[in-house]
Amino acid sequence: MTPTVPSRAPPHQNDIPPIENVPLRIQVADRLRKAILSGKLPLGSSLVEATLADQLNVSRAPIREAIQILENDGLVETIAYKGKRVKPLTIREVGEAYSLREIYEVMAVKRILESRIPVDLLHQHCDQMTAAAKADDFEALTAADEAFHHELIRLADHSLLMASWKNLYLRIHQIMAIRNREQRNLTQVAKNHPPIVHALEANDANLAIELITDHTRILAALDPTSIVKEF
Repeated sequence: MTPTVPSRAPPHQNDIPPIENVPLRIQVADRLRKAILSGKLPLGSSLVEATLADQLNVSRAPIREAIQILENDGLVETIAYKGKRVKPLTIREVGEAYSLREIYEVMAVKRILESRIPVDLLHQHCDQMTAAAKADDFEALTAADEAFHHELIRLADHSLLMASWKNLYLRIHQIMAIRNREQRNLTQVAKNHPPIVHALEANDANLAIELITDHTRILAALDPTSIVKEF
């Protein structure tokens, strides 16, 4: 008897991603989170369930659940007798965010250098930033910038570092988006990243640490009072 050979789908069919059944509250939370982090929903702005439900064409229930998720993220707060709003930044939060970011990313760079792990994917994110800068696409550049730093932390292969960084980066993303909208130099943002990758590939520890330190301290040059307002 001739053995049965399992059928295989053509290679190109294996590239088709499966349909994801994402709960509506998660979809809404993702949409609102992006709006907050990009500055489309400004700091201190009220989050009115009925208005958001109309804008997103959903019922109020998933809006309410999504806002609770964002409150758990630290992006939304409750004001007595007034309701929910996008949580404003304080001067202290801005200072703490950029100082802690430096510690995390320098640690990641040191671990990458020690392990000699390939950093090829970082080039891909750099190319995406360059393309976005040429197209003057602020949102695409912001997404590629975040992906670069996420990959940098992932390559460090440290679960607790990754978990802590994800929480911190919500605020970092928000601060950078506000700054970059006011000081819109996308080309310079894109140019800041390739030298870091080249130093990692050359296993030049001193240069890599110097570059990532300088890069994370870009926020230190930001006057916190320029984005922190009274509400």
